[in-house]
Amino acid sequence: MSIKDKVIVITGGSSGMGAATAKLANERGAKVVIGSRNQAKLDAVQQSVTHPENFATLLTDVTKFADVQALVQLALDQFGKLDVMYNNAGIMPKADIADPEKLDVWQGLLETNVMGVLNGIAAAVPTMRNQGHGLVMATDSVAGHKIAPGFGVYGGTKFAVKGIMEGLRQEEHANGIQTGIVSPGFVNTNLMNTLNDKEAQAQIMEANNSTKNGWLSPENIAELTVFMMSQPENVDINEIIVRPTGQDF
Repeated sequence: MSIKDKVIVITGGSSGMGAATAKLANERGAKVVIGSRNQAKLDAVQQSVTHPENFATLLTDVTKFADVQALVQLALDQFGKLDVMYNNAGIMPKADIADPEKLDVWQGLLETNVMGVLNGIAAAVPTMRNQGHGLVMATDSVAGHKIAPGFGVYGGTKFAVKGIMEGLRQEEHANGIQTGIVSPGFVNTNLMNTLNDKEAQAQIMEANNSTKNGWLSPENIAELTVFMMSQPENVDINEIIVRPTGQDF
């Protein structure tokens, strides 16, 4: 098993789990292209990697198919192939179901968490079919397995990701395309900054304080994502669920 010389595209790659995965993959010999909506953060990751000659960035909004296409094309232009497409970008605002004042929040969740994944799939799969191999990944969540009050819409988008990725597996396995999702519990990332409810944010942070040894780190998740990326073409790890020790749901 090795990630060396694999070409990996990561959305939401400028912070949190995406940045940690990008840095670790690059350190272990992969050629990595990351996209996000924050140029300053993209630049900071670029400056921190072990092998900058094997690293590229592009300002990318995953809700726009053309942006994701351009990100994949950058990988092809610069490194000649596409081994892994990791659809990692996501947001987590709180939005009660049936609250008409949350229409814009629901729309944002759907566009980023669901359409962002679909855009990544559509941008990557044609190249992978032509190659006869490739791995499409997505960041799901424990919330894609268990719904919590106030987070039904967010959880619904993560259930959707799980269903989409299983559908992709069934449709594309005969073309040599592997699929995998990583479903983390509590991870200490800036995803919490997308939570638009301060009271809920405080409650979740209190849960961190009561969880044995605290939350997972982005680096914990990066080890698992790179493990999935490192598998040979005949091994298809479809899902990893990971929680901090002591998380009670």
